Amino acid sequence: MISRDALEHRLARYVEIAARNCPSLQRKRVTLHTLRHTAAMRLLRAGVDTSVIALWLGHEQIETTHIYLHADLELKERTLAKTTPANTAPGRYRPPDKLLAFLEAL
Repeated sequence: MISRDALEHRLARYVEIAARNCPSLQRKRVTLHTLRHTAAMRLLRAGVDTSVIALWLGHEQIETTHIYLHADLELKERTLAKTTPANTAPGRYRPPDKLLAFLEAL
């Protein structure tokens, strides 16, 4: 079995190699934890149930999995679209200028 340190070292080496073709990787912090979080979010976006993701990550309690599953804007919009009443037009709320001015003055 390979140790966590050895995996982190190997990942860093491959990120360095990949950064030659993708320079933006040099400015990013890529870790095993980042890959784990990304995998969990990809599974969630694909519609995989949270309990299945928890099992895949090896978590004993589903609450631990929620740390990884920060819903992004796209996911929130898809969820809200499912709750929109059938007789309303889809779209985002556009606050009136008066409300925006009030909020900016706070």
